Amino acid sequence: MQREEFVQQLWLDYIHRHPDIGGLRLWPVEATAEYLAILTLNHGPWAMEVLLPILVRYGYRPHQRYAMADRGLLATLLAAPDEGAWILLAELQLGTLSRPPRERLLRLVGNADPREGRSQALLCHGRPWPMPEWSTYQALQLTHPLAAWLAVMGPRMHHAGFDCQRLGHDIVALDSQLRQAGLAGSSDRHQGLFPVSPLLDYRFYASRSQRLAFAEGDEHRIGLDGLALVQKQVSANQERAAELLLPHHTRCELS
Repeated sequence: MQREEFVQQLWLDYIHRHPDIGGLRLWPVEATAEYLAILTLNHGPWAMEVLLPILVRYGYRPHQRYAMADRGLLATLLAAPDEGAWILLAELQLGTLSRPPRERLLRLVGNADPREGRSQALLCHGRPWPMPEWSTYQALQLTHPLAAWLAVMGPRMHHAGFDCQRLGHDIVALDSQLRQAGLAGSSDRHQGLFPVSPLLDYRFYASRSQRLAFAEGDEHRIGLDGLALVQKQVSANQERAAELLLPHHTRCELS
């Protein structure tokens, strides 16, 4: 698989889950996202240490590491070799979960199709293990919402972030248009997958909740992920908005 195919598969999987986002026509269809945020977990073939070499083969370059202890996340920001979307790969540390929910999640993950672990498209095929029971989802949601998200979604793209400056519009104008399209944004920098740096103006738009069928056949409506807008507060610098995305205090050394 080449990088272009990988990004296309990520995007198709994302808009298949979110037709409301895929149907937006507020900017050109060919507009490139600033970053693609992917959530995975530190287990088996989905661990960051396994995924990073695959992304490097696609042409991405590890740019910065981050640690967010309050969310139980390690993250690596990877630069694209061109003007394309950067990748923010976030890994949930299972050791940060208390023992009962951790064991429930590991039992679920242990039932994954072994063929998925050998695929070069680990992040594009959706959930590789069976759907959990509603009670398992609820227990994980109470413990750690990202663990619950992984249980029902699997390691994959969590959201796309667009840089308003690159889209040629102000964040206030785009926010108004997204609200008119039915997506209510939040400027809470701790909403979404990770905390966002104060160097960026930021809005996170949760997608419409969806009805999913759980393991015992019962259906429940849950919120999944969404879309983000970012805009640099200091337009004079030449850094990509993705480079300023996470707070400076979360940075750690690249190994």
